[in-house]
Amino acid sequence: MNELKILVVFDMKEPGEKYFSNLSDRERAIFEGGISMGALFHQFVGTPVSLETADGLESAISESIKLQPAIRDVEVHIDREMIRKTAGDFGYVSLTGDMLRVRLTVEHGSERITVRMEYLEELRYPLMYIEE
Repeated sequence: MNELKILVVFDMKEPGEKYFSNLSDRERAIFEGGISMGALFHQFVGTPVSLETADGLESAISESIKLQPAIRDVEVHIDREMIRKTAGDFGYVSLTGDMLRVRLTVEHGSERITVRMEYLEELRYPLMYIEE
């Protein structure tokens, strides 16, 4: 028996799209990546973290940022060696920007970009930038 398969594609617009009509797909992807990276940084820097909780915090950061519609993938790494070196008598530190390495894959329309954040020693700064 032959089966008939039908693919239905809906041209669904996002609710706020009219406010971004002056942007290309690449510009919009960069905007979304920047907003998500800024939110990640300002939401999580200062969070208490220990060697025992670093995996869970990486996961929480990743899963929360993946909720953004344009975010396709999130990689988060918290530097365990920095935790080890700076943890006080209580065994934890407050997360800082120089402990984080983050990569976001962002997609809007036909464009897919990669946004990074990493501490750059030459700048002495946790820089957010467009990798691809």
